[in-house]
Amino acid sequence: MAEEQTEEKQVATKKRAGKTNVANVVRHVVQVCVLLLFCAPVLISGWQLLGLSAGSNSAVSTPAELPFFGTLSSSSIGPVVPLDPFGMLQVICASKTIDLGWIPGMLIVIVVYGLIRGRAFCGWMCPVNLFCEIIDWIRQKAGLKVEEMPIPRRTKVWIAVAVLVLSLICSVPVFEVVSPISFINKGLVVGSFVGLFTLIAIVLAELFYGHRVWCRSICPLGGFYQVLGKVGLVNVRIDHEKCIGCNKCKKVCNCDPDILTACIEGQDTMVRSGDCMLCTKCTGACPTAALAIKIGRTPAPAKPEDPKPASDAE
Repeated sequence: MAEEQTEEKQVATKKRAGKTNVANVVRHVVQVCVLLLFCAPVLISGWQLLGLSAGSNSAVSTPAELPFFGTLSSSSIGPVVPLDPFGMLQVICASKTIDLGWIPGMLIVIVVYGLIRGRAFCGWMCPVNLFCEIIDWIRQKAGLKVEEMPIPRRTKVWIAVAVLVLSLICSVPVFEVVSPISFINKGLVVGSFVGLFTLIAIVLAELFYGHRVWCRSICPLGGFYQVLGKVGLVNVRIDHEKCIGCNKCKKVCNCDPDILTACIEGQDTMVRSGDCMLCTKCTGACPTAALAIKIGRTPAPAKPEDPKPASDAE
């Protein structure tokens, strides 16, 4: 019986070998479409994009008059105005005040990513993640070797806290001043060069220092969503009967290979770490389809009880 199961796993492995990770391709398409979506109102209005004009005869006087306009920091979708919650927390700290009108916009984003999974933003929406995956691919093709995890991944949570404290002290939303997301996203939409030097530093770090060190360990926005990612209804789950322990999933993980350890070692049935981006790299790399992204959460495994003292056992 065991031999038959082994043969079935080998057949499944051969069938999946060399197949394209369709979900990963879809994710990259979504990332590109998100960037284009933000550019569309500017082009439709006949305004300039990266110094290039889309035309002189404007359909509307300003992009803001269209049904959708904005950036990843603040957007308007008809009457709805989603706001980046971490950005707004910085503004609240910097201004030492809060406008109750900001709360609904923040809650929209928090609830959406809270229901899905916090760092799904990083995996599916953030343009810096897409940019880093391109740099990662270039580094691999160039044969450049870097450390896997030079900085602990939880460091970014403390950096997020430090950003809020510094915003309070300096009266400036600190991360918004240096955010590489601002350069890629706002640079396209409104021509902002804020965050350019941060992006250059990320490129150098990715090429010569550490694998995905910005996204894994430094980005404070990622730290914010890591905390939010402790909950979420969309998760990576494992079928232990299909897992052959090849560790291919850990080799391609965009977050931290360690978040898959409990599943692979049979200690859990899903990835519980708030760091998971739902990037589909692990599910696509699994040769036996043991890993899959599914809706719902499984009960957490019971913690092993401490052994009783010898006197109690007697």
